[in-house]
Amino acid sequence: MKPGFGRRDMTQPVAPNPFVLPAVADPAVLETRDLRERVLKEIDPRQAALLTPQVLHREIERVIHQIANEDRLGLSGREQSRLAEELVQDMTGLGPLEPLLADDSITDIMVNGPDAIYVERRGQLERVDVRFRDATHIMVVAQKIAARIGRRIDESSPMVDARLVDGSRINAIVPPLAIDSPCISIRKFPKRRLDLQAMVDNGTMTAGIARLLGIAAAARLNILISGGTGSGKTTLLNAMSQLISPKERIISIEDAAELQLQQPHVIRLETRPPSLEGGGQVTQNDLLRNALRMRPDRIILGEVRGAEAFDMLQAMNTGHDGSISTIHANSTRDALVRVENMVLMGHFNLPVRAIRSQIVGALDLIIQIERMRDGVRRIVQVSEVCGLEGDIITTNDHATFEYQQEDANGGIAGRYDSARIRPGFMPRLELYGQDRAWLAAMREV
Repeated sequence: MKPGFGRRDMTQPVAPNPFVLPAVADPAVLETRDLRERVLKEIDPRQAALLTPQVLHREIERVIHQIANEDRLGLSGREQSRLAEELVQDMTGLGPLEPLLADDSITDIMVNGPDAIYVERRGQLERVDVRFRDATHIMVVAQKIAARIGRRIDESSPMVDARLVDGSRINAIVPPLAIDSPCISIRKFPKRRLDLQAMVDNGTMTAGIARLLGIAAAARLNILISGGTGSGKTTLLNAMSQLISPKERIISIEDAAELQLQQPHVIRLETRPPSLEGGGQVTQNDLLRNALRMRPDRIILGEVRGAEAFDMLQAMNTGHDGSISTIHANSTRDALVRVENMVLMGHFNLPVRAIRSQIVGALDLIIQIERMRDGVRRIVQVSEVCGLEGDIITTNDHATFEYQQEDANGGIAGRYDSARIRPGFMPRLELYGQDRAWLAAMREV
């Protein structure tokens, strides 16, 4: 037994875990598993918690080396160091996920099973040579994630949404809902905050489109950002939010806090799921209604997905200009239909024309962003909500991305078609002195 460690208290019974896979017959695997268990028995968790990861790694490596010498195990120094690193990651972090979380080139991590782990790099999925020991190991990591936010995940509560300290969003689902293995999905929180210029540089938009979006944010237009899962809606919202005046009071509402608003006067609100007893839930709708009593200049709704769409429209129609939200949809027209359907979810007795009148009065711009097959996230449509013709909402496309060709490496090339029409919100642009800038940006699109 080495300094800094004491024997673990083995008097507490260990509950059987229903997610253990069948025993592995490979002698080398069994030998490593037995060594890992012996090392853990030599460690006092209370004393280990007081050590830094570096010191803990050295102490565990000493214990491994001692046991390997006593039992004459055929482990090289590199293998002993790797086993020590695995144990440190399990004790202080999220096990095999730690190196993936530290890799800034990875934007998504998907654990489908012990040896089926995929990541997204530059918009493309790839399988990585990282594995968990078994399904139990995945379950332990999922429970550790849930415990950090005061939640639990087990057979009685088999799903959890959480976020890490750095803001990365995590979803975990376990048996019996996940049939083959516990599954973990992580949407990583970027350490480097992108602005509109950075999105121009990586091909998301042209400089002209960036100027249009910057003018729209500065002129307090109500904006809806539309796109599919992983298309970059939140990244675009973050970039546009940098153009908001620091003098404004902003309230953000999200299911899992992802926004990185840098203004000095920001109130961040986050929903709360129901407890195991079924009570205590706080929805986006509840938070949005409460936010209206907090004297906001702008309300930023992380994603509209239900009956809160009605309150969002009400807020935009009652003096909270410059509000921004995101929505899942395949086009700007689909986004309007989805908003209408979500309002009907909570207010099914409202006439359709009244709902569409609210939409027209509330929204100024809809921006469609899409992750294309080359992995690049691009703005493909910038549409203005114009008005009603009969019962139909009319829109104008100020900019539309047109595909031209694909190069030898699979990269997509295209151009933006600009309508160059006078927008219906020109009086708002004139009020903020942005009318000439808008017309100049349209010529650059």
